[in-house]
Amino acid sequence: MLATRLSDGIAALGLTLPADAPARLLAYLDLLKKWNKTYNLTAIRDENEMLTQHLLDSLSVLSFLKKSALAGRRDLRRLADVGSGAGLPGIPLAIAWPELHVTLIDTVDKKTAFQRQAKIELGLVNLEVVGGRVEALPAGGFDAVISRAFAELADFANLAGHLADRLYAMKGQLPEDEIARLPAGWRVAEVLPLTVPGLDARRHLIVLEKV
Repeated sequence: MLATRLSDGIAALGLTLPADAPARLLAYLDLLKKWNKTYNLTAIRDENEMLTQHLLDSLSVLSFLKKSALAGRRDLRRLADVGSGAGLPGIPLAIAWPELHVTLIDTVDKKTAFQRQAKIELGLVNLEVVGGRVEALPAGGFDAVISRAFAELADFANLAGHLADRLYAMKGQLPEDEIARLPAGWRVAEVLPLTVPGLDARRHLIVLEKV
């Protein structure tokens, strides 16, 4: 049962979410499945794989983001999700952390249409959807930017680095070759291994900061 698998996954990640978050996450998954039949938003079709590779994978960064904010290292109130596609990881993060304002940015109309529908149906007042190229957006306005399978690190920094001085890149294997190609003015602040319940694959969160 999906609800049980989601509950077990949230517990395995050590997360405490708002009471309505699991139902909202499953409603998001259901909406994604429906839209995917027509608009091909994700190559993953099986709902169990979607739960693991989309929902739990997105939530795997939440503890770090919250700990960073609570530690007072830097404010994290406004997060941009660049190349957000089907709203990942931005929508699960917005559901799980209502105090965080999340802006989804994507160039593809069918994807932003889905994101806007998800915002309406899930009642996500802390979610904003922006269509267009990230490099065309005005500088600043965000405390951090996150991406999941958006681009290699150099491109991420060059395209989105004007939005914030801190970037979070969700990656699979540790991309040592990408790290070596980082543009001047950026450094790797942290490399965090991520564990996704039910997924036997390496995951990493690369934290980039302006020098």
